[in-house]
Amino acid sequence: MKKLSCTFWLFFLSASFSFAQQDTAVIKTNVGTMKAILYDDVPNHTRTFVERARRGDFDGTLFTRVLPEFMIQGGAPDSRNAPAGARCGFGDRSAEIPPEFNDKYFHKRGVLAAPRQPDDVNPQKKSDMSQFFIVQGKIYRETELDTLERVANYPARQKALKEFYVPVRAELSMIKISNRREYIKRLRGINEKIDSVIRATPGHLLFTKEQREAYTTVGGCHHLDGAYTIFGELIEGFDVLDKIANQPRDAYDRPKKDIRIQSVTIE
Repeated sequence: MKKLSCTFWLFFLSASFSFAQQDTAVIKTNVGTMKAILYDDVPNHTRTFVERARRGDFDGTLFTRVLPEFMIQGGAPDSRNAPAGARCGFGDRSAEIPPEFNDKYFHKRGVLAAPRQPDDVNPQKKSDMSQFFIVQGKIYRETELDTLERVANYPARQKALKEFYVPVRAELSMIKISNRREYIKRLRGINEKIDSVIRATPGHLLFTKEQREAYTTVGGCHHLDGAYTIFGELIEGFDVLDKIANQPRDAYDRPKKDIRIQSVTIE
């Protein structure tokens, strides 16, 4: 019994130490402070962000692009000392690193992620680590998510229906009348084949249980999923996130009143 007890406590202490070792970024701005944990299973992005923060690369820069119900983006080197009204936030191509997509992370409210150049000039989806963005997002209804799935998967579903359902449609109609149990069994098998085709189709959309729960409660930006590398999430300062996202902005989405990143420190 003592051996079992010691084993449990060793595991508990090991898990606690691992959690304690997770880096926290403290983003101090002139309108408040936000704190974000950094994921240790997105190592290259977290390491790069920590190195840049410790060098002071983000200190004195601005949030250059803010969009309510979407995200706030800041940290770009060209925003430091940028004149009022000047367009800035173009990033730094020399600061790009390969993406680290992780299916368990998605763009719920508060996630910290790396921006990047568009696919036409950046087909590898490399992240621009000279800046970062934080998702504010919006709350979706379940019916909205259902509609998004239907629209995205419509071509694949139609193709699968032609292959697996149309050829046996007449036969199924007869079975439905004579043997309801067999009809349900056959129909279930066809639906499984259709779902398999959809899942194998590039660009398909099927929200997980976790995504549905997050997007219908705290909100987020589902359309960013799979396109940008997420490497952390806010644990404090959601009110600051909202304040920044709702700032009056110019035609280029730069806040009319400078929202300055005073410092990014790592704890």
